[in-house]
Parts: sequence; structure tokens; C-alpha cells
Amino acid sequence: MTARRLTLKELPPGERPRERLMQYGAASLSDAELLAILIRTGTTSDTAVQIAERLLVKLGGLHELPRKSLEELTVIPGLGPAKAVTVMSAMELAKRISTRLRTGQPAVSSPADAAALVMEDLRHRMKEHFQVLLLDTKNKVVGIEEVSVGSLNASLIHPREVFRPAIRKACACIILVHNHPSGDPTPSREDLEVTRRLCEAGRLVGIEVLDHVVIGDGRYISLKEKGLL
Repeated sequence: MTARRLTLKELPPGERPRERLMQYGAASLSDAELLAILIRTGTTSDTAVQIAERLLVKLGGLHELPRKSLEELTVIPGLGPAKAVTVMSAMELAKRISTRLRTGQPAVSSPADAAALVMEDLRHRMKEHFQVLLLDTKNKVVGIEEVSVGSLNASLIHPREVFRPAIRKACACIILVHNHPSGDPTPSREDLEVTRRLCEAGRLVGIEVLDHVVIGDGRYISLKEKGLL
């Protein structure tokens, strides 16, 4: 006979995250309680809140959650594939909301502006993603194009793929961005080589490379600011 799972409804009223959210608002709930609402049910030995607390302890905090794969989440007792998928979906929605709040043809006037546009999208990626910010004559962003995924290598980042969307949209200039999955944005030798090659190509086609911004976990480094462009 399969043991029945303990639901949040069976908790004392004062310990039910849903009821507390409705009465006091989402901001009043802890990280574990918000996750418990997504997890929904517990096991015969643990409530959904306890499973959520175990998950946060295992990860080292909520900020690590977007970096984890389905397989890494499902090793937590009581967190099966269906619940893990729900949690991952919520993380992805939060990331997209954060990213889109920063878009809408914003003007880029500094490396910080460029970093802010892509930080939430790139900071937790487990592979390197190379993207290009396409700018018009007033430095407004008209698009963000992903060029490659994987280790940054000058032989893999072809100028044709980088400048094609910029030429198609009649852009005046571009900003290169990519992330370091380690969280440390210190530029590598390959980063510098890719930047040098693309700056040369930009001069040939008449589209200036304004900067190359390397994204870490909540940090960034601008090659222009460092005098490396």
C-alpha cells in the first residue's frame, strides 16, 4: 500500500504558506515557504516546507537554484521530476521577467548599462554564451543576437555570424557580451583574441565594436574600461 503524502492543507493554519500569502502577501514568506507552494505536497515524513528547506541547504541558498539541472534537483528526497520541472519553470519565468523589464529599446551609455541588459540571463548559465547587442545611431538597443554557445574560441566566432544581424538591421555599432560560468569575469587570452579579431572586422565593414563586456555572477568587466579594446 502506497503511503499517503502530507499536503500543505494538513498543516496548522498558521503554517500554511498559501494561506499566509493570501493574508499577508508574498513578501511575508520565506524562500522555503515560496518554494513549498511550488512543490505542493510533502512525503510521509516531511512537509513541502521541509523539502524546500532541505533543497536550499543542499544548494547553498536560493541564488544557486537557477544554475541547477533537473538531475541535480531530483536528488533531493521528496523532489521528483514533476516538482523539479515546476521549480525550474518558475526560475525561468523570473529570469525572463527580469530581463524584459530591462529591455524595450533602452539606450546604452556605459558598460554598466550593457551588463544590466544581460546579467540575469547570463550569470547562471553553465556554458559560455556569446551575444551581440545591436545598437542604432543613438546607442539604443535594437536587438540582442546569440552567436555561439560553448567555450569561447577565436576559430569558432566567425565575424560573418557576428556582423550579419548588425548589417541586416543597419546598426551603427555593436557591443560584444559573453559570460564566464565560473562567475569570475576576468578576461582570458581567448577573450582578448576574439575581441581583437572582431574589432578588425568591424573596421572593415564600418560597424564599430564599442566594447566587450564579460559577465560573471553579479559582476562584469568591460574590456574598454580596462584599456584592452
